[in-house]
This record gives sequence, structure tokens and C-alpha cells, in this order.
Amino acid sequence: MTSKTIIIAEAGVNHNGDMSMACEMVRTARLAGADYVKFQTAVPELVISSIAPKADYQKETTGSGESQLDMCRRIHLPLDAYATLADLCRREGIGFMSTPFDLVSIDTLVPIGMDWWKIPSGEITNLPYLRRIAELRRPVILSTGMSTLREVTRAVEILTSRGLDSSNVALLHCNTQYPTPMADVNLRAMDSLRSVTRGPVGYSDHTPGIEVPIAAVAMGAQIIEKHFTLDRSLPGPDHKASLDPDELAAMVRAIRNIEQALGSPVKQPSPSETPNIEIARKSIVAARDIMAGEKFTPENITVKRPGGGLSPMMWDNVIGLTATRNFDYDSLITL
Repeated sequence: MTSKTIIIAEAGVNHNGDMSMACEMVRTARLAGADYVKFQTAVPELVISSIAPKADYQKETTGSGESQLDMCRRIHLPLDAYATLADLCRREGIGFMSTPFDLVSIDTLVPIGMDWWKIPSGEITNLPYLRRIAELRRPVILSTGMSTLREVTRAVEILTSRGLDSSNVALLHCNTQYPTPMADVNLRAMDSLRSVTRGPVGYSDHTPGIEVPIAAVAMGAQIIEKHFTLDRSLPGPDHKASLDPDELAAMVRAIRNIEQALGSPVKQPSPSETPNIEIARKSIVAARDIMAGEKFTPENITVKRPGGGLSPMMWDNVIGLTATRNFDYDSLITL
């Protein structure tokens, strides 16, 4: 299992086809503390037909006056841009990833070398695509939006049929609606995905804000992917459902805090609270002055702070015993 959550800052196409903006997004993701910044690589004509409609959220954010193909032509970078971005990532000290959406884009990314190959939700039923990724025999992160568990299982079978071990197939639960309604998040689906792979299971988030990815980490997500933008007011399909730079940094900080807070399954006092045991717990003390030879009774002993004396759990053992010395009011009872 991954001890540290892998945080992927999804730049996607939020650079709007502007290389300088893409470079700025690399720096922003690094400053936020993300492990990877991820882009999307595509030859739009190989991915989208001329008759493909826009999704409803794309119509809302970019209008319906252009086709999905024309929109993607406008916001994608040329193929030769990704090697440059990968070099920048190495210089900046952040991991580079890009999701290929077609076979030519896969071949473009092969020489760059990536720790993970990210498969988007829309390609989970694309057999030629899955086979090409499988042939690379490199660790894969597969988003599972819009899919059934049976479809996920079949995709994993295809990926592992050509030598890729299941431990190198990470699965991300995902909902592809932008933004995702809270009632449709269904984080518990991560439990089902764990039955399909021996690799990490995580969550790709499209809800507003940062609370759901944080909850996913608390539920055991080992990878978190989240869209971000330099400015939510920019034109484009994904900006409005993305985090701004400050929110991205806040999400990373919160996830790192949650990782620490999850801690160990062993229930025992922590080092920080151990000094409080004597302060907050109680001991058996004299409820009044007690003379030697008196028996201890519920009338002459009681329970008060501090701890460190006889535990109140010894109450029944003390009642009826004879005091061997005098005890002043409020003094700890000793035997």
C-alpha cells in the first residue's frame, strides 16, 4: 500500500492552449505541494468526430455555438509541447503526467517517460487503446467514471493480459459530471474497486471545493486527482469546476494533515497526551479527616483529581479495609 497519498493536480486543458499558461500551472502545482501536475494530450480529429455534441456542462461553460471538435482544437496544445512541459516539471521538482486520448498521443508520450500512464474514464471501453497501453507494461492509473464494476473488471483484465501486474493498476473512483452533485459522489464505491485490483485505489474529484477529496483520503484513498485553474473566471469547459491556486494548496495541506491524523490502529495514549493522564484522571482521596484504625467507607472516601494515586477502579477493593495511618482531608489514599 502507498503510505503517502499521491496528489495529482489536474491541469487538463485549463491552459486554454496557451503554453505560457501551461508553464505557469506547472509552477503553481509545485508551489501547492502536489506530487504530479497532469495535462491532457490529444489529436482532436482522432478523438472526436465532427458530429459529436458537447456535454451539457460544456455548453453551459463555453456555449453551443461551436462543436465539441472545434472547442478541443482551440484548447489543446500541439504534440511537441509535452516534452517541453515534462522538462519544466523536472526542473521545478514535480512529477509530470499527461493523459493520452488517442493512439498517436500515446506514442508521443512514450519517449517522455512517465511514472504512471493515466487512462481517462471515457477510454475504459476502448479495446485498441487499452491494448496499446497494456503493451507498454508501465504502471497505470485508470479512472472509472460512468462505468460498472463489470466494465472496470474487464478493462483490468485487458491491461493485465499482456504482462502488466495487477499491483501496477491503480483505480480511481470518479463521477464525470462537472461539477458532481454531492448525492452522486458515492465514495463507498472505492471499496468495490479494491476487489478488482491489487494496486492502489483512489478518487478523481469533480465536486466543488476540497471537502470530498479530504473525506476520500480519510476513507483510504491512496491517490487523489483534482482539477485546478489559475483563474476560475477564464473561458473554457473546466475552469468553473476547478480549484484556484489557494484552494489547491489548502487541499494539499489538509490531505497531509489527514495522513498524519489517521495514524495507527493501536489504541493507546499518544506521547502528546500522556502528561494529561495525571491531570485529568482521578484518584481515591479522603472525603474528610480519617484516623488510623477507621474502616474506609463510602462516607469517608471519594474520587477527585489528580490521578497518580489509587485508581477509582480499585474502589471495591478499598471499601471495608482499615486505615493504617491518619489521612488528612483531600489526601490520596494509599494502602
